[in-house]
Amino acid sequence: MGFSIALIVFSALLLLLVLMHKGKGGGLSDMFGGGMQSSVGGSSVAERNLDRITVVVGLVWFAIIVVLGLLMKFNN
Repeated sequence: MGFSIALIVFSALLLLLVLMHKGKGGGLSDMFGGGMQSSVGGSSVAERNLDRITVVVGLVWFAIIVVLGLLMKFNN
C-alpha cells in the first residue's frame, strides 16, 4: 500500500519536473512556440540542477515500479 502511494506521488512529481524543463527544440515544444527561444550560452545552473533532480526522481520512480512488480509476483 505504501509503495502504491509513493508511486502516485513520484509520478506526479516527475510529471511536474518534466513540464518545468525548457524546450530544446525539435520536439513537441516547437509546436507550442518553445523552440523559438534558443540560447547560445548553454544551460544555466538552475537547468542543470533541474536535470539532476529529474534523473534522480525518475530512477526512484523506476525502482518503486520494480519493487511493486516483485511484491505482486511473490504475494500471489
